[in-house]
Amino acid sequence: MTVLAGTPAAAGFAMPAEWEPHERTLMAWPCRRDMWGAQLAGAKEQYAGVANAVAAFEPVTMVCATAADAAEAAAACTGDVTVIERPIDDSWLRDSGPIFVRDASGRRAGVHFGFNAWGEKFVPWDRDAAVGGLLVEHVGDPLFRAPLILEGGSICVDGAGRLVTTEQCLLHPSRNPSLGPDAITQHLQDWLGVDRVIWLKDGLVEDKDTDGHVDLVAAFTGPGRLLLQSCLPGDPNHAAMELNADRASGAGLDVTPFPLLARPTVAGEQIGASYLNFTIVNGAVIVPTAGVATDAEALERIAAVYPDREVVGVPGEIIAWGGGGPHCITQQVPAIP
Repeated sequence: MTVLAGTPAAAGFAMPAEWEPHERTLMAWPCRRDMWGAQLAGAKEQYAGVANAVAAFEPVTMVCATAADAAEAAAACTGDVTVIERPIDDSWLRDSGPIFVRDASGRRAGVHFGFNAWGEKFVPWDRDAAVGGLLVEHVGDPLFRAPLILEGGSICVDGAGRLVTTEQCLLHPSRNPSLGPDAITQHLQDWLGVDRVIWLKDGLVEDKDTDGHVDLVAAFTGPGRLLLQSCLPGDPNHAAMELNADRASGAGLDVTPFPLLARPTVAGEQIGASYLNFTIVNGAVIVPTAGVATDAEALERIAAVYPDREVVGVPGEIIAWGGGGPHCITQQVPAIP
């Protein structure tokens, strides 16, 4: 594998928007028993549901930790899903996997950021910290190694130079304690090829593990257009979401509020399940549902902002209980033109 010197931005590379054409989607099979506990079987079922929904539109590569997991995943996944074995600790590939960038000529490379299990919350994490480079090698691309702890769920880009993130996550002392906002902004510009970094304040109160990942509260729907979580007065997230909307609008983004947040009960616990943790694939948007009354309206609202794509709902309340949704468990590989 070729390891490239310098930064992607200096070499003319940038992260494309998620709605641009994909070569495939990367996923990983649930395997951390001490995290999932009695919900592990249900998590595997819902991961397979996401994989099968994505595979109806583009190929999927499913990473498995063991041969037994690989056999299980192969039996559960239908359609265009390729199962491979690589060492992994967990199954949140948006955060531990590589982020791919392209240049104007269509060349593609992978960026391997540092990973420390969301601030050293889950031990061990050394295999997840290495899997990004292994997957860039598997895809066959050259590699940039970035000197920054960064999870893919903590950022979103519009492919036109804008990146949105939260202070709660990227300025958390468990990630890059020696770096302030100006230094992190420069790193994001250098390693993802963006021009502007727009800092929201916080993520969801219910986001206990990732310290306010932006992909639970926001998603770009086009250049400069942001779908943004909003909450009614009385909801514990109301004030933070209002501040996020003020910051996004103040930065010149065209904001569409999204007022729905599912609150299903899983394992006897009421959780907050974000509809905005959807993943965009070729021709479709794969949206988590929670088996609650607001599911149908959520799908309609998302279809309205992606009118050229099919919207596919998939059960996701157990994945939400684990900490995320379809976006958190997938990572796109952009197509080479």
